[in-house]
Amino acid sequence: MRSVRGMRIASAVVAGGLVLGAAACGEAPDDDNNAGGDGGKKYSACMVTDVGGVDDKSFNASAWKGLQEAQKENDNIEIKNVQSKAEADYEVNLTGFVNQQCDFILAVGGLMSDATKAAAEKNPNQQFGLVDANPGVSNVYPMQFDTAQAAFQAGYLAAGMSKTGKVGTYGAIPIPPVTIFMDGFADGVAYYNTAKSKNVQVLGWDKATQKGSFTNDFVKQDEGKKVSDALVAQGADIVMPVAGGAGLGTTAAAKASGGKYSVVWVDIDGCDSTPDCSAILTTVVKNIPDAVKEAVLKAAGGEKLQSTPGFVGTLANNGVSIAPYHDFDSKVPADLKAEVDKIKTDIAAGTITVTSKAQPTK
Repeated sequence: MRSVRGMRIASAVVAGGLVLGAAACGEAPDDDNNAGGDGGKKYSACMVTDVGGVDDKSFNASAWKGLQEAQKENDNIEIKNVQSKAEADYEVNLTGFVNQQCDFILAVGGLMSDATKAAAEKNPNQQFGLVDANPGVSNVYPMQFDTAQAAFQAGYLAAGMSKTGKVGTYGAIPIPPVTIFMDGFADGVAYYNTAKSKNVQVLGWDKATQKGSFTNDFVKQDEGKKVSDALVAQGADIVMPVAGGAGLGTTAAAKASGGKYSVVWVDIDGCDSTPDCSAILTTVVKNIPDAVKEAVLKAAGGEKLQSTPGFVGTLANNGVSIAPYHDFDSKVPADLKAEVDKIKTDIAAGTITVTSKAQPTK
């Protein structure tokens, strides 16, 4: 899941206190913690980012955090990453880590599914992991997330908080890891309308037709701002971008608007990952760090991870959630908070069924 072919990324980023160079294809940088280590004794976990880069404030950053947490828990694990500059780099970078004899190779994002499948089929004894897709190859451990469940909560919340009676959402490109958020959000608004006899409108997405507003990019903030500006011009006072770093154009504009509109962020709590907390109502969180951490710890412990059953994050297993309200905590009415909490309980219990064509299957 990421941006158009050929997108450039920053030549260096800071992650977890380490300065990581954007390596050329297949030439992964050694993590500083590896210095002096005996490669024969360490368990190596190696991550290939998509073109968004390791500091995308979104799912690449989340996956890298998971590797860092695994290393903290087991100091016999060494970690490193390589950042893809274009989609054509994906299989090259994965193969580069195979050639470096990495024990666990993690690919991040739904757009890496085909490349991961190809690399895994050529190297059947190599352990791979993949965030946000399941290519159905036995040596690829998929980590997927039913974000429609948490986005349903966010849609209900947004409908309850809207003053204009219009909320909006947009995506980067129409692929399942994106549209699943938008489906859940729209259904949450619809659930609110039924429960309250209201008619809050969703701009930017039609679940029935699967048509809506997209930036066609996961990186360019001006594209995100352009799309959200259009939604706000139509009356939306809460917007949920599902567009990685491009969505930062929306959070910055919302912050600068002086409260004219607010944002529902996705993936990582926006108050931890962006400078725009004051404009963020909540975040639909995808708990990638814990999923990656547990996968790597299990693999390092000798467990063989396979495509079946894989991992699907839900509200019930804390694989997805909504973040705290932070600066909006005093602005969200107590009864609305209680209703949003009850929705979580009802979804987890199966009392409310959330559906999306993009939902992951094991």
